[in-house]
Formats: sequence, C-alpha cells, structure tokens
Amino acid sequence: MARVLVTGGVGFIGYHLSRAALARGDDVVIVDDFSDAPYPAAEKRRNERDLLAEFPRVVIARACVTDRAAVAPLIDGADIVVHLAGLAGVRPSFAEPARYARVNVEGTAVLHELARERGIQRFLFASSSSVYGNTTPLPAREEAAAVVPESPYAASKRGAELLASALCLRTPSMHCAALRFFTVYGPRQRPEMAITLFARTLLAGRSVPMFGDGSMRRDFTHVDDIVRGILAAAERAPAGFREYNLGSSAPIELRALVRAIADAAGVKPAVVREPVPLGDVEATFADITRARNELGWAPRIPLDEGLKTVLRWVREHPASP
Repeated sequence: MARVLVTGGVGFIGYHLSRAALARGDDVVIVDDFSDAPYPAAEKRRNERDLLAEFPRVVIARACVTDRAAVAPLIDGADIVVHLAGLAGVRPSFAEPARYARVNVEGTAVLHELARERGIQRFLFASSSSVYGNTTPLPAREEAAAVVPESPYAASKRGAELLASALCLRTPSMHCAALRFFTVYGPRQRPEMAITLFARTLLAGRSVPMFGDGSMRRDFTHVDDIVRGILAAAERAPAGFREYNLGSSAPIELRALVRAIADAAGVKPAVVREPVPLGDVEATFADITRARNELGWAPRIPLDEGLKTVLRWVREHPASP
C-alpha cells in the first residue's frame, strides 16, 4: 500500500488510474482544478461522484498545479507523485499558447520541486507522442530526436520533459519517468476525441467528419493498458530521468478506424471530408521496446475489444445536450 498523489485525477486517464490505485489498496489524494476545457467540467464532476461513491476514502482537492501554496500541503506524506494534470489538445493550443506553456511546463516544475523538497523518490508525469512531430522516423523510439514540435501543445510537453530532465541532475536518486502516451481512448474519453466522437456520430446516424483522405495513422492505446503502464513505471522505472513510450504499437488509418467502429456498432458508415487541422501529425507509431524491457509492460487490449468498451459507454451515457 502506498500514498499516491494524482494530479488531474478526475480527468480521463486520471480517473482510471485513481480507481485502479484505490482498488489495490493505495491511499489516493487527487488534485484537480475542475477547469472546463479541454476535458469538460461536467465530466470531471461525474468522475468525482463515481470515485467517491465507490471509494469514500479518496481525498479530492480543488487546486491548480501552478499554485504552489495550494498544492504543497496536499503532497505531504506522498510516496509517489503521478502528475497527469495539464492542458491537452493540439488544436486548442494554438489559441492559448501561453496558457499551455504555463500549465504544462510551470505546473511540472512546481510538482517536481515540491517532490524533491519532501524527498519523494518516485515522480511520474504525462508526456505525449506529440513530442515526436513529423520528423522522427517511425516507429518512434525514445532516443530519437524530438526537436520539431508541430503545435504549442507538443512544445509544452517536450518543454516539461526537458525541464524535468534538468531538475533531475540535482536529485539523481529520484525515479523520474516521462510517459509518452499514444492516442489514449476508452470509456470517459474527451468527447471530441476521434473514437468517442466517431462512435456517438455513427450511432446517431450522422456522417463522421474525417480529416483529409483518411490516411492519417494513429497508434490508439486503451486506457486500461495505459494505467498498467503507469503503475509499472511507478514500480520499476530506474533512478534518474527516463522517457517511456506507452502505445499499442499497431497504428491504424482513420478510414479503417471508421469502418471498424461501424462494424462493431452494426451500422453503415458515412463520412464527410474536412481539411487536416493545423498541428496534426501524419502518423503516430510507438516503438515500445524500452517499456517492454525495463518495465515489463506491453499492451494487452486489441482495438476490436477496446472499441466495444467505448460503444458500451456511449450507449449507456448519452451525450450532454
């Protein structure tokens, strides 16, 4: 049993991680600011209610990770910090680049410093496959150059990695892992993300919006596999700074994804073409050799099984009007 601080713990990945940690007996303290974008505040409140109903002992505090004074007392006594809070989304980051830099980079610095001051030895934080951009050879390996970000979001995540790597020079005994998540999906996903959006659209009998000719490829990774990867990194990541790809290592074209969701839903798909948005990369494809060798982790949930969990969720939880 451990005491785990989870920032962003009522968000999509944060909810699933907090629930898994609580289910195995850990004490969990969640820090979340309940902001409305990009993950809707209404979804966060539902996640909060569901966690409290199942695990009344969970502690949920409202605070922003950039607010050192608010976060400091909440981190006291923690054995592990899992820093998932931050602003996600490639497209909205162009509208608010300063906000993305402040929350994603400064927030990581605040949490890392607080952990160092308290002697916390295990610090994990959410990075992204977006750090690779379009210039990294695929499948992307952690040691490959990640120097041409395609969006302010990608730049902020890479900036957080570089900052954590530098800070670890002062605390080489800290086990600090940057977890590069590859297109995470599953129940409770952000509503505008591809799989959940496509599922709701197809079930409603509407045409699916598809960017470009549908040849963009994404390495979709089920949230349950991501949670296992986070827990594995908390247990096995070595001292010092280390990046890990957490992906399915099985990319699929968007047009094939639409067909797969339609087949699973038992409907005929129709699509409407839209321009490729600024900042979207052509493909994501994870090389997971390092995570397999060092963390003993590999994905278990194939896409066809994962899609069923999303379809079940959207059928049981209609979209808010």
